[in-house]
Amino acid sequence: MTGTEDTGAGGHEGRGPEVETAASPQATAADTPFVPDARPPQATPADPPFTSDAWQPHAPTADLRHAAAPAATAAPDAPPATVPPRDGAFAGVGAVPPVEPSATTVPRDGAFAGVGAVPPVEPSATAVTPPDGLPRVMPPAPTPEASAMTPWGMPGATAVPASAPGWVPPPRHGPFGPPHPPRAPHRWGLGAYFLVEAVFLLTSALLAYALAGSLTSSAWAIALALSVPTICAAGLAALITRIRGNGPRVDLGLTMTRRDVGVGVACGFAGLVITIPASVLYVAIVGADATSAVGEALGGIRATPALAVLIFVLVVFVAPFCEEVVYRGLLWGAVERLGANRWWALGITTLVFALAHLEFTRTPLLLVVAIPIGIARVITGRLPAGVIAHQINNLLPGLVLMLGLLGVVPMT
Repeated sequence: MTGTEDTGAGGHEGRGPEVETAASPQATAADTPFVPDARPPQATPADPPFTSDAWQPHAPTADLRHAAAPAATAAPDAPPATVPPRDGAFAGVGAVPPVEPSATTVPRDGAFAGVGAVPPVEPSATAVTPPDGLPRVMPPAPTPEASAMTPWGMPGATAVPASAPGWVPPPRHGPFGPPHPPRAPHRWGLGAYFLVEAVFLLTSALLAYALAGSLTSSAWAIALALSVPTICAAGLAALITRIRGNGPRVDLGLTMTRRDVGVGVACGFAGLVITIPASVLYVAIVGADATSAVGEALGGIRATPALAVLIFVLVVFVAPFCEEVVYRGLLWGAVERLGANRWWALGITTLVFALAHLEFTRTPLLLVVAIPIGIARVITGRLPAGVIAHQINNLLPGLVLMLGLLGVVPMT
């Protein structure tokens, strides 16, 4: 036999023409077993030498676990195909079926994968939008406003119904308002006032002895006798508060506000309305003994206009300020340190103020004069209102003294 003979093994012998056979149909998944790494070996180029300046990360390699398996159609009686494993799972293990979200599921952000998320909460109009990547914080609930039944009217407190057990009505403070908050504690008391009063009496006695021959004829001597003891007493009081306390601004309440000015002016003119009729009535009852010691000392003495103005300033501005520092400043603070309230302080300082002038025939009138001044201190809780009220009260006597020294009006 010549030509090409079939050997039965599927091969060809000789040099005859080659006969192409038809390609066999594609094998199914059931006929072709799965081989994980069934791919021809590939030549891998050598990696370039590593340098810290030109280092580039390697491109991620594709997952070839599923690429080598040919596409196949499962047989009708074959078991269900497994779902490709998720990232991080084991090969050949089916995926967990998804869980339906419910109202109690944990939100997806930061929780387990596959768990449903709670519907988002709409932020309020006052919520602040944080920067990207930060959680949103909802604003706190508004604090209920305090009602008229809230004790002391404290803002932010919860109102208590009148029918609740243990409810008490809010305190009533009267026309002078609630008590003022306590000041910073200090270490001086009644001993400081007694020391200041002793310095005042001692200085007055020394000046009276030194100026004994001039007090009845010289306006300068009378001006010194009036101003020096009072200024020394007030200066010592301020020094004591500096050494043993928090300073005169805190301990004596020497800070001034517009309210202090208004209260001082109102109490000062109200005092004039009360004291002028009281003075006229008292003079009509007592007689000539109701004249002040200053008026008796300056009676019949003439002075230059400059000296008359100086005495006016001392009587109207300097003396009231110094007296308020001593009595409604230092003494008031000493009484409060003993535990007395503002009304006890008002009564004690008013009585001591009237007696300290050593004009016992005029003590009832001085009590009437001191009450409006002390009320100004009670209302504001500070000293400047009392100082202004005292200065307004001394305005008319100061004018009379100045005009009497100039010979315009008689002194007696």
